[in-house]
Amino acid sequence: MKKKLTEKDKKDWNNFLQSKSKVFNKDVSGKESLDYAIKLKTIDLHGYSLENANKTIKEFIKNCSKNNVIKINVITGKGLRSNIMNDPYISKDFSILKYSVPDFIKKDEELMSLIKEIKVSEKDIGGTGVFSIFLKKFIK
Repeated sequence: MKKKLTEKDKKDWNNFLQSKSKVFNKDVSGKESLDYAIKLKTIDLHGYSLENANKTIKEFIKNCSKNNVIKINVITGKGLRSNIMNDPYISKDFSILKYSVPDFIKKDEELMSLIKEIKVSEKDIGGTGVFSIFLKKFIK
């Protein structure tokens, strides 16, 4: 049974062909494959201002991508002790790092070009106070 290609399939294929990123070769053996599979990095943003947290996470993601890190755990905390909750004139959702940092990342096209997925971490890693970033694999 032959399946016809949809217009979306054709468009996706053309985008892939024109993209500068390369597909990771899973068959590579030895040092190259080991170097690639090593890395998990964690960053703790507790106590950072919104501006410093955004600046720091941007540089951290870019450096991790350059160094072939696969996963980043970002600790923001749950915002339970934030004094923002007492100020009715400040948005509690976007003044707390657990909301604002992922939002900042998602709005930054440069960062999103490096990222495969962002998701809230499992409870044993920190639950809603931690989120994970899975980076795309690039071959240099």
